[in-house]
Amino acid sequence: MINLKNAFSSMPVFNDISPSSYAALAACACLKPFLKGEHLFLDKDSVSNVYFMAEGKAALYKLNHLYEKKIIFICGKGDMLNEVILQSQAASINCEIIEDSYVLSFPAPLFLHIMEQDFKLTAAVMDSMALKIRRLYHQLKNTSNNVRGDIRLAAKLWKLSLDYGVPCSEGTMIDISMSITYLAELLGSKRETVSRQVALLSKKGLILYQKNHFIIPDRDALKNYVKET
Repeated sequence: MINLKNAFSSMPVFNDISPSSYAALAACACLKPFLKGEHLFLDKDSVSNVYFMAEGKAALYKLNHLYEKKIIFICGKGDMLNEVILQSQAASINCEIIEDSYVLSFPAPLFLHIMEQDFKLTAAVMDSMALKIRRLYHQLKNTSNNVRGDIRLAAKLWKLSLDYGVPCSEGTMIDISMSITYLAELLGSKRETVSRQVALLSKKGLILYQKNHFIIPDRDALKNYVKET
């Protein structure tokens, strides 16, 4: 079981903050377990806490007009989950826990006050926001109609293998349980379409799909497929 000290040490955003900021954050921090399938918050909820993933993973997603899920980000250990709360108390996205997790939270007003006193903390939060913006730019490029579905899938799996890959005997396994339906939600595509694309990449030897987990035998080959096709 993770404790508060370990939770803080897993957060890059707190690496360079002052001792007084650390003490103030520790005094108001709350570490809470969540089970797979629980929601931390829903779109348009009134949220009063700033959340960080201390252990586990969560998906940030939106629903379209047909109530179909589109996953925007998968967040892992050390990630900030709701930077937008620093601007407003209303959430602008849904946050679903996708594996048993621990979440570290702070009251938003106190967190903002500590940011005012410590520029290193402010800069770290800005870095977190900037990273999400860059990832959104990349996603927008890959959702273009000019990009083939198999290329979008290959690019997504390569990025997931970079962020959540663990070595295994057959290559690099993405350490996230993903059904074809879940992968379709991640790509914003139909399940049947994604199933065909998975079969295509599997036939080419670029991916393996075993028990809801994807394995990349050769990450460079998958990257080259994205670049050269």
